[in-house]
Amino acid sequence: EGIGLCRTEHMFMAADRQPKMRTMILSDTAEERRAALAELLPLQQEDFEGIFEAMAGLPVTIRLLDPPLHEFLPNLPDLAADVERARIEESDELAALEKLQHRVEDLSEGNPMLGTRGVRLGILYPEIFEMQVHAILRAATAVGKRAGEAPIPEIMVPLVVYEQEIEIMRALVIAVGEEEGLTVGDDYTVGTMIELPRACFVANRIAEHADFFSFGTNDLTQTALGFSRDDVESKFLARYLERKIVDRSPFETIDKPGVGWLVRLAAWVGREAKPELKLGICGEHGGDPDSIEFFHMAGLDYVSCSPFRVPIARVAAARAAVAEAAAS
Repeated sequence: EGIGLCRTEHMFMAADRQPKMRTMILSDTAEERRAALAELLPLQQEDFEGIFEAMAGLPVTIRLLDPPLHEFLPNLPDLAADVERARIEESDELAALEKLQHRVEDLSEGNPMLGTRGVRLGILYPEIFEMQVHAILRAATAVGKRAGEAPIPEIMVPLVVYEQEIEIMRALVIAVGEEEGLTVGDDYTVGTMIELPRACFVANRIAEHADFFSFGTNDLTQTALGFSRDDVESKFLARYLERKIVDRSPFETIDKPGVGWLVRLAAWVGREAKPELKLGICGEHGGDPDSIEFFHMAGLDYVSCSPFRVPIARVAAARAAVAEAAAS
């Protein structure tokens, strides 16, 4: 029970927060970004307090900001039209719109899924992750004072592929924790989402700086197979099923020989480096019975899935445990 993946990006989409988020993104200096983030901090803290109170002491894994920053800004074609309209009308908003357009152009990427997102944002703009960690830890402390027992949040850094990335981010989180009077391990934990093949190959190195791994099997499947999920399912998956190249969508059931092997490898070498490493999985595979049985045999501690799939996941997990016990 608990929350295996709490996405924080949706918290910035509310109408009262989008302007503050936009101001932060458009800032030219770290000081300006920090000033904008200071306005977002209490709002995000309020969100986390609500989550911790609802979970009543159950585990909550919170993923720091993952998507690229351009997703919080208007799309470029619409913005170009607004700029042209403002230019024709000689609007007072022209300068602001042009600045916004230039910033969106700067942030645009050819392949944003593999671009400036996740931990890479934390390396480039550490003040963003600092704000989020302050909000998480202050919320945990506030709820603890009201409830009598503080929750222990699991702070997850996404898209890590180099051990130096998680080392730097862990140091950042610990520094913020010290400012809040909290201790890593006792009051919160720090881990990462394993969602890229290289991260699986060097999981032993990454584990040295992580308290837990959460396998993001959606992105791991895309990057390991070279499949874009939307394109695959709409363009050629039906023919692959018909020709028996695959027997089901690899986004519904884990590809055991390929992606599954990466999960097993990372679990094995990760725990070789740190036996107490907590292992879980988040993604649609967490609600698939066949995949759950595989994850159980691979040594994972938990699965996380969409709420409507939780009953199926519980039954599948129980069956996997019973089957293992019977076999032994």
